[in-house]
Amino acid sequence: MEKTFPAAAQVVIIGGGIAGCSVAYHLAKLGVRDIVLVEQGQLTCGTTWHAAGLVGQLRANRNMTQMSRYGVELYARLEAETGQATGWRQCGSITVARTAERMILLRRMLATAASFGVEAELIDPKEAGRRWPLMRTDDLAGAVWLPGDGKANPTDLTQALAKGARQGGVRIFEKTRVTGLRRDKGQVTGVETNRGTIACAAVANCAGQWARGLGLLAGVNVPLHSAEHFYIVTKPIAGITPDLPVMRDPDGYTYFKEEVGGLVMGGFEPAAKPWGMDGIPDGFEFQLLNEDWDQFEILMTNAIARVPALETAEVRQLLNGPESFTLDGNFILGEAPELRGFYVAAGFNSAGIANAGGAGRLLAEWIAGNEPPMDLLDVDIRRFAGFHANRAHLRDRTVETLGLHYAMRWPRLELASVRPLRCSPLYDRLKAKGAQFGSKIGWERPNWFATAAVSVSPPTFGRPTWLDPCIEEQCAAREAVAVFDQTSFAKFLLQGRDAEAVLQRLCANDIAVPPGRTVYTAMLNRRGGFESDITIQRLAHDRFFIVSATAQAARDADWVTRHIGAHEAALVDVTSGWTVLSVMGPRARELLTRLSKDDLTPAAFPFAAVREIDVGYARVRAARLSYIGGPGFELYIPSEFATGVYDALFAAGGELGLRDAGYYALDALRIEAGRRAFGAELGPDETPYQAGLETFVRPGKGVDFIGRAALAKPPASGPAKRLALFVLDDPAAFLWGGEAILRDGAPVG
Repeated sequence: MEKTFPAAAQVVIIGGGIAGCSVAYHLAKLGVRDIVLVEQGQLTCGTTWHAAGLVGQLRANRNMTQMSRYGVELYARLEAETGQATGWRQCGSITVARTAERMILLRRMLATAASFGVEAELIDPKEAGRRWPLMRTDDLAGAVWLPGDGKANPTDLTQALAKGARQGGVRIFEKTRVTGLRRDKGQVTGVETNRGTIACAAVANCAGQWARGLGLLAGVNVPLHSAEHFYIVTKPIAGITPDLPVMRDPDGYTYFKEEVGGLVMGGFEPAAKPWGMDGIPDGFEFQLLNEDWDQFEILMTNAIARVPALETAEVRQLLNGPESFTLDGNFILGEAPELRGFYVAAGFNSAGIANAGGAGRLLAEWIAGNEPPMDLLDVDIRRFAGFHANRAHLRDRTVETLGLHYAMRWPRLELASVRPLRCSPLYDRLKAKGAQFGSKIGWERPNWFATAAVSVSPPTFGRPTWLDPCIEEQCAAREAVAVFDQTSFAKFLLQGRDAEAVLQRLCANDIAVPPGRTVYTAMLNRRGGFESDITIQRLAHDRFFIVSATAQAARDADWVTRHIGAHEAALVDVTSGWTVLSVMGPRARELLTRLSKDDLTPAAFPFAAVREIDVGYARVRAARLSYIGGPGFELYIPSEFATGVYDALFAAGGELGLRDAGYYALDALRIEAGRRAFGAELGPDETPYQAGLETFVRPGKGVDFIGRAALAKPPASGPAKRLALFVLDDPAAFLWGGEAILRDGAPVG
């Protein structure tokens, strides 16, 4: 405990749980000096102290798995480095499957593990029982064994990180409550506390379930919400040893680990119990909530079925400790778009011990390097929008997302709560015509349209029943004409005297085209990877209309605005003002000609042109583009005219074979045509050369755009990775995405 309270620091970390101490430890390791950590109570007094301490390696993608594997390596060496006990034990973990469907999921997990370099083994129920003797196995289909997983003591682990941070020069102040954040011209400048104000250039919000309230003090949206979270601790049980693996039974929503000769058993019930809707009480330190055996009953019942010894074991305590959960089950990391220098590491969804080691390192590298060190799209705070701050939204979604931990992760899983939220003007018309909607950043979007033959499609890992209607939609787009409602596109207007100069700095392609032209381009980071891929319509010499992916709205707005100089230009989000109907197929021009007297011939309206045209009684902006390849037009319609234009299209298009089509068809068609999508084939770790998009890079355009230097130095042996298209010989096989690619039996992508 430092006695002299500082007046200034380079970085102030708020929160003394495992996340905050990990950020402090890693900033010190990076050589950042003058770091201060403040904690309103004592270290670990929030949610860290009552965490279960499970540490697994495998995550949904390569970078998150790399993060978790680093955490395991860190925890294994930390005690020797600092002299502080951590309770780390590499006991391995077993995940069991009760059903054939869960077994498919485990096999996919095994393939993923091999691709990511994580040691894993498929084992039968008998072997699972040998490794976990108290487990009932007669109802199991199989299991997966991960020998590198383990467990730790959360309090000791945090104290070890704090000790390592102090050894690196970090000053830690407990009993120091943050009362305000100082800002100037969109940049954080200081932290106000009950002991004084600390001037600083960067703040890391690692306040756990207090992070949302702390964000509000700074005008920053940190969309998380607390829920009651339960586990029991038993007295010693015969046959339990310290090296007993962690065991997860996701079909029963439960997990088990050894503790002092007994068991810790907890889980993630399908319908959670939110807490703290009116804020978290001051002084809520080292505290628990009241027991709720009714809420815990489903976990207890399933746990006894898996481990019959629990029925007679003596329970020391039912712990009910609140944890913070996010809207999608992924934690929140990165610099807030609302305030420069304000970073967040929070919302760990009851997996803070497993993730904090690696996440602390990533945020420290982000702070020190002023940019994300790798593709962190899944956890980047900019995946959320301002409306996600709505308290009722957070509360109701938390009921669902807590259970996602052990829910069946069916392909293309759609969440059910807080829907419908954002709707196209055509929502009711599309719904009446059988649209089956998915949700993307709150937008209701038709995935596919039900038919007389197929009206529902149960979840499956095999060939889905929606595929037949989807194929019909694809055929309409390839053989006749189809309409896709793409209103959810993120849309911006950039205007100002230097708007072109801004875009030339940001974009790899040449934006200096005449008004009335469209340019497809990448926006790159300094490593040459994609920050986004966008389409830009030049409307005038000083006005550009930017179109991007639905989920990219907050991220793209942040990226562009942070690179606009004073008085150069202004960016405005105009997404809600425009409905987008993509009219695609060989008869698209014929259809529009029935509704417009404008000249739509290729000579008058060439590819990539943008024109104002009549459609029915409306005036719309048409762009001659096709994301699915082949003929087509994108119609940008002022939203108040959208239903009239849509009705006019279908009144004129019946005999042409016009039909509605959804995003499943769109995705299949664009892959077939070789079109890329950000977040799928494209991301911050992929360059245009690796993605096969070098045609859209103009290194000689005369402007030193971001990423140009990285692209100018390709590896001598060629790109280390390359996007490839595959066609399967087996017509019965169905690929959902994420499957490992093997070459000579070894995973290569």
